Amino acid sequence: MTVSFERIAIIDIGKTNAKVVIVDARTGAEVAVRKTANIVLASPPYPHFDTERLWTFILETLSEFAGHPGFDALSITTHGASAALLDDRGALALPVLDYEYVYPDEVNRAYDLIRPNFDESFSPRLTGGLNLGAQFHFQRDRFPQEFARVSTILTYPQYWAFRLTGVAANEKTSLGCHTDLWRPFADSYSALVDRLDIADKMAPIRSAFDILSDIRPEIAQKIGLSKSVPVYCGIHDSNASLLPHLVDFGLPCTVVSTGTWVICFAPGAKPDALDSKRDTLANVDAYGTAVPSARYMGGREWEIVTKDLAAVTAEAEWAAVADVVSHKRMLLPSSVSGTGPFPQMKGRWHLEPENAAERRAAASLYQALMTVTCLDMISSQGSIIVEGPFTSNRVFVAALHSLTGRPVYASPSQTGTSSGAALLAGIRPSSPLRLVNETIPGLDNYSATWREMIESEISR
Repeated sequence: MTVSFERIAIIDIGKTNAKVVIVDARTGAEVAVRKTANIVLASPPYPHFDTERLWTFILETLSEFAGHPGFDALSITTHGASAALLDDRGALALPVLDYEYVYPDEVNRAYDLIRPNFDESFSPRLTGGLNLGAQFHFQRDRFPQEFARVSTILTYPQYWAFRLTGVAANEKTSLGCHTDLWRPFADSYSALVDRLDIADKMAPIRSAFDILSDIRPEIAQKIGLSKSVPVYCGIHDSNASLLPHLVDFGLPCTVVSTGTWVICFAPGAKPDALDSKRDTLANVDAYGTAVPSARYMGGREWEIVTKDLAAVTAEAEWAAVADVVSHKRMLLPSSVSGTGPFPQMKGRWHLEPENAAERRAAASLYQALMTVTCLDMISSQGSIIVEGPFTSNRVFVAALHSLTGRPVYASPSQTGTSSGAALLAGIRPSSPLRLVNETIPGLDNYSATWREMIESEISR
């Protein structure tokens, strides 16, 4: 694809943080980045994202970047499990619900009666609002007057595109990420859309690669643009991380996208072994193709386990690995219950590490063990590409290489989602992948003990 612009702005909204990134179209380099917290408001009617704060941040940052370094196209990527319910004026009829909010038992029981079977949606039953259909059911059940005012439903990246362009759209990567609303192998809405009586409210489906329109003139003027700037439809963030590697490696390959969630993709694998009770599912890639996937809340677990630790250098953590492995000090799943391959387990230490360096080393090994578990569940094959914050974790990537015996590549970009969003406009990431060569002796025995302890605990 030939690009005719010089720089693209990326709006990148993750569950924890939101960023605006400028990517150079010629080199693929990220030349400017601004970041802010993605805040959840606890005020009525339910915990919800502070979309107006994000909008202010987006406009102020775009205004700053319009002056320098400048941009002449815009793409969007956001976390999944979120949608915007708009009234007939294009305003929010209800706030954008925080997907971690847990609904009353009676609401959940009623939803379980109407959600499609796993073999239709390939979407496991998840907690809170992680199934987007569960959010719609809760909002429809508990706020019937407000829900009756809903005229248009937009997936979350496309909500921000709508605010910029006025064009309403939905897109398959967001519809296909454990929403219960989509049939990934049939490429159509599931029966739930009719059961919720929202079929006529769903905005038209557009490709992630489509240009929806230019930024609206009044917004362009407000942020100081001197020319028209096209806005791409946008993409779910984990699928944005997947896209560059689909292009580079082909099928089969494996992509491990790290962040608040660690999401493992197995493009080219078959869905035969997917288990609805272990957080496996089929995602949908930017081309509309179903991709067997598995996930756990790795970034959140890392924060929980390491948040009170004294500062430790990467060298000290690496040096501590040998003692952690030899003494089999290990973390068992899961620090965030209800998700991942062991949703019923409650995380605990076995032979708790004695100092901060050992604790971080054991936490890194835990992340690798959980990731390999996910890869096994989705029958992944081929080279493994790791992107996101965990690529800088030397212990994690070395352990992944040791445990799988497969080539492991680390992406140097800390904003892999932004790279994928830029690729919608034909811009290639600038940095080559790093091949991981290090291994960790004794890790096979360590892994076997970890698995035995889990099996013992599950069988109790």
